Amino acid sequence: MSTPIRTRNKGVAADFRKKILPYKAFYIMFIPVIIYYVVFHYMPMCGILIAFKDFSFKAGIFGSDWVGFEHFEKFLNNGDFWIVMKNTVLISLLRTVFSFPAPIILALMINEVKHNAYKRAVQTITYLPHFISWIVISGMLYSLFSGSGAVNSVITKLGGNAVGFLSEEKYYRVFFIVSAIWKEAGYSAIIYLAALSGVDQQLYEAASLDGANGRQQLFHITLPSIASTVSTMFILSFANVLSVGFEQTLALINSSVMNVAEVIDYYVYRVGLLQANNYSYSTAVGLFKSIISLALVLLTNWGAKKIDEESGLW
Repeated sequence: MSTPIRTRNKGVAADFRKKILPYKAFYIMFIPVIIYYVVFHYMPMCGILIAFKDFSFKAGIFGSDWVGFEHFEKFLNNGDFWIVMKNTVLISLLRTVFSFPAPIILALMINEVKHNAYKRAVQTITYLPHFISWIVISGMLYSLFSGSGAVNSVITKLGGNAVGFLSEEKYYRVFFIVSAIWKEAGYSAIIYLAALSGVDQQLYEAASLDGANGRQQLFHITLPSIASTVSTMFILSFANVLSVGFEQTLALINSSVMNVAEVIDYYVYRVGLLQANNYSYSTAVGLFKSIISLALVLLTNWGAKKIDEESGLW
């Protein structure tokens, strides 16, 4: 019985070498990526234990007292839970409805431009805002829309009253979504432009010969051809559905709009860093958000596969 096992093991080893050795250079190049993810993504996961302990710096992670789900119960029973969850879910839904389609629409519009120089110029101009920090963008918004900003100066000169664009709750979500679209739509459109470049042009030629107009070609050729890319990006977006955007929130939030602006990420920052020795509670809140995000990704992937078997990630 031992001989067949040794023979089978040798066959597996030979097959392994046959698959690996021709690409050993690529695997060697991939080693830094593996090290990065192990050091900065997997090893820090040990810190999750803080969520189940009464953490203190003196005792350390493993020496702190175990409290189980006490911090999770505290968060769920806290009056802040419903406020931050409502704000997070509402802003996430608005971002999904308006921000997710924006780069797709932009990519479709750019793809229709026939003049290459103009096409490259538009693409460059639209993705440049991605490289501007939210601090700079918030400064621009305050210069334009604050009580003494340019927009209110024009309004008052025309005989109107100054509007608190940045200090009134009813305007906050509008500025949040619009500024996010302006900043990220062009950069996100690159993925869809790459997908559009792979569409077989003969399909358009055949459709034109059959008398299909531009709208028909859009719905029967272009969109079906990039449907898998859109589906993949939609599923991946749900991994961050509760990560509304900490940097953007930190840059735009103020005490006047706190009731509609505070989301989970900012809440974790406020209770974890701005308050002394509250690390266990903030870690529990962050872990709660991650679990919900994972559940949403699994649910979205399941739904996508129900609609189209090839649309899921796994």
